[in-house]
Amino acid sequence: MSGEDAASLIEAYYERGWTDGLPVVPPTEGSVGDMLAAAGLRGGEVIGEIADRNARVTADKVAINAVLAGCRPEYMPVVVAAVKGLCHPDYHYHGPATSTGGATAMLIVNGPIAAKIGMNSRDNVFGPGNRANATIGRSVRLIMMNALNTRPGTLDRSTLGFGGKYTACIAENEVESPWEPLHVERGFRREDSTVTVFAAEAHIQVYNQLSREPEQLCVTMADAMANLGTMNIMGQSQMAVVWAGEHADTFRKAGWTRALVKQALYRHARRTHADLKRAGRMPGPLAPGDESAWRHVVRTPEDFIVVHAGGKAGSFSAVLPGWGNIAATRSVTIPVTLP
Repeated sequence: MSGEDAASLIEAYYERGWTDGLPVVPPTEGSVGDMLAAAGLRGGEVIGEIADRNARVTADKVAINAVLAGCRPEYMPVVVAAVKGLCHPDYHYHGPATSTGGATAMLIVNGPIAAKIGMNSRDNVFGPGNRANATIGRSVRLIMMNALNTRPGTLDRSTLGFGGKYTACIAENEVESPWEPLHVERGFRREDSTVTVFAAEAHIQVYNQLSREPEQLCVTMADAMANLGTMNIMGQSQMAVVWAGEHADTFRKAGWTRALVKQALYRHARRTHADLKRAGRMPGPLAPGDESAWRHVVRTPEDFIVVHAGGKAGSFSAVLPGWGNIAATRSVTIPVTLP
């Protein structure tokens, strides 16, 4: 295909609304076939269904959008697992995908597949520069748009949106983590590969360069979690916490388990009913006892998704609030199937 042919095809895809606003890679019969072969799939195979949208996603649609996004064929099994997560009943696709809240489908990849395909779990983990991270996440957004018709201004009613809706895909840094990998915590073997799909709002970066005490780090993180404007304070959906290098080292040196971290976050990530009523986040006038009645950002400590990723240098970590409420969507972890 000549450069002029490719350019004209890209412009045609723009006109038809098949892009996310960035240029795409024009698919060919060969490139789509390579994607299907890499996952051991036939074009008409159903990858997943979303009952409340009466929608079905087939392997050929996944493969075409993976090519459009710039994926290599070896990424395809990860993309397929992510789509299965989108279609899982517990994820409840329609809610987070179409709400005014503007959530993205965040992907956390675990297991040997992450290193095999060269995913980034360290420096700039949420940022640009890694093909696998960028294009796997992007392929999911293109599938949402082109196979499920979730487009801005129609079914996607985000009031603001954010950059993570282009792509939000990271690998957990299992090698340097103070804890067992996320997928092991969720019942898989260490040698398994998985994708966890989570309906996430924009991440909030948390900075604490002085403390070397785990409890203080959790207080800092909890303060960012429990701001009066967060959806979690009323919805109590799950929250994802990404502890990066220096903070993770503090937990390692102190011998804090993931369970201890979750319990500390739960203790501190809360607001009084009085705070919420003064801000108009809870109905009714102030009442006796409101100053001592508490509402947590999640219902139980287990509703925190805690992982290790990011650079070794710098006293930064992040929290990603969840979308909606605890009944509306749950994160799901799907195994990656290799042919």
